[in-house]
Amino acid sequence: MLRVNADMSVLSVNDTIVDTVVFDFDGTLARLNIDFNHMRRAITELVSGYGVAHQDLHHKYVLEMIDEAAAILQSDSPRKVETFKEEAGRIIENIEVEAAGRGELFEGTKKLLTTLKEHSIRAGIITRNCARAVHLIFPDILSYCSAVVCRDHVRHVKPHPEQLNLALSRLDASAGRSLMIGDHPLDIETGHNAGTLSAGVLTGRFRKEDFLAAGADMVFREATDIIHLLR
Repeated sequence: MLRVNADMSVLSVNDTIVDTVVFDFDGTLARLNIDFNHMRRAITELVSGYGVAHQDLHHKYVLEMIDEAAAILQSDSPRKVETFKEEAGRIIENIEVEAAGRGELFEGTKKLLTTLKEHSIRAGIITRNCARAVHLIFPDILSYCSAVVCRDHVRHVKPHPEQLNLALSRLDASAGRSLMIGDHPLDIETGHNAGTLSAGVLTGRFRKEDFLAAGADMVFREATDIIHLLR
């Protein structure tokens, strides 16, 4: 159950006081319309061009495909690793930026972030997307959210806890009093890995059952539903 303590202006989740909310971006606060199939094909072609058997990587997400291929190259041909990673980075960044040019914030995203601030609830954003794409679709993002941690800012992206830990550090927040919200079960896993509470939103491709199976503390129809619970 999620409720607000009107005197303190904080959320309470399952009897835990929450004063910080960290959001995923694409699919949670915005729609970037990234063609992940195209991205995967492009990276698969690049991996094959470097002589790595892409069949062994087909079950991984694109960023993890790149990391695994780089690790294989490090063993077989270390001199190719940096060139490979630079080429792969350019490919996915170009696809993300092109998609962001056609994307948009979800209706109510700015109101959501403003309302949380008005209730003295700290808000952050973490994303596996590149900073260029995020700022293209949300140019004034830092006016609404002081902690924005993109792929470019860390060594390890979610579900590794580095991004969420960095956001919490910048917000001077405690994991035990924070809530991670996203549209993918990876966001739930990220919250667990960093020690926060977690919630799913149904604005992506996953169902309520998927989030509950991943261990989400709650599921919202959309991120802005939090506003309706503030009093």
